[in-house]
Amino acid sequence: MNNTLLYVITVLIWGSTWFAIEFQLGVVPPEVSIVYRYAGASVLLFAWSGMRGLRLRFDRQAHGWFMVLGLFLFCLNYIFAYRAQIHITSAMCAIAFTAIVWLNILLARLFFGIRAGARVLTGAAIGIVGIIVLFAPRIGEVSLEDGVLFGSLLAVCGAFAASLGNMASQKAQSLQLPVIQSNAWGMLYGAIFTATISAVEGHAFTFEATAGYVISLLYLMIFGSIIAFGAYLTLLGRIGAHKAGYAMVLFPVVALLLSILFEGLKLDLPILAGTALVLAGNVFVLAGRPRMPRNPATPEHVILEGNE
Repeated sequence: MNNTLLYVITVLIWGSTWFAIEFQLGVVPPEVSIVYRYAGASVLLFAWSGMRGLRLRFDRQAHGWFMVLGLFLFCLNYIFAYRAQIHITSAMCAIAFTAIVWLNILLARLFFGIRAGARVLTGAAIGIVGIIVLFAPRIGEVSLEDGVLFGSLLAVCGAFAASLGNMASQKAQSLQLPVIQSNAWGMLYGAIFTATISAVEGHAFTFEATAGYVISLLYLMIFGSIIAFGAYLTLLGRIGAHKAGYAMVLFPVVALLLSILFEGLKLDLPILAGTALVLAGNVFVLAGRPRMPRNPATPEHVILEGNE
């Protein structure tokens, strides 16, 4: 499969998963839907790893990192993201979630000493202005009953959890833990953590036997959780992080188009201007190369990993 096709697959799937999540909301509690999604995805990854003869046994230290990965990347990240979409459209959530790019820069500096250059910092500043422009009109009209601000904060919390998950993945790869098996175990632990949270909150493990729910669940499980991530990692290995990372610049555009077509989102000047600034900021961030510390303990490519 050529690089162009891998890139198109990554952008279209990640951009459309935000819309697919809309069909998961309603009858089944969001946390329960996440359990179904990642329990199923982990089973499929374990089966695939078994058929390929990949190593699945690891020591306690490795499982500790798998748990951290599962908690942040496949549990808290998605709880916040699913909950956010109860209050705001899928496109708005996807755009707010691009904060992960800047959060990765900050956390990589904090945990691993990886420094961002002036171009990257400028891009981050432009993106932050874009988020302010995008949400300012809605924040100005917020009341205590208004869910827009709350949904936006949830989306940013999801981005923060995902960024912590990226840092855990970066550390795991520095310990030579394989990505595919790490994801299989991480998704399993993520499903277990989410199931525990669901049980504590008193959520019933119901199931919505409708075409919309089942099809969207399968899409998120197979395409959103396995195929897109596999395509992205393959592309990343071929062309490097800074070129592959442009997928994160484009998937909010796909989400925005789907939201306009199917969710009734009305285009206005703040949305157009804010989106343009966010995307421009991301281009600056992803085009700039981080400054690596001497004898880096971790691979640079994980810093710009996406989450959907």
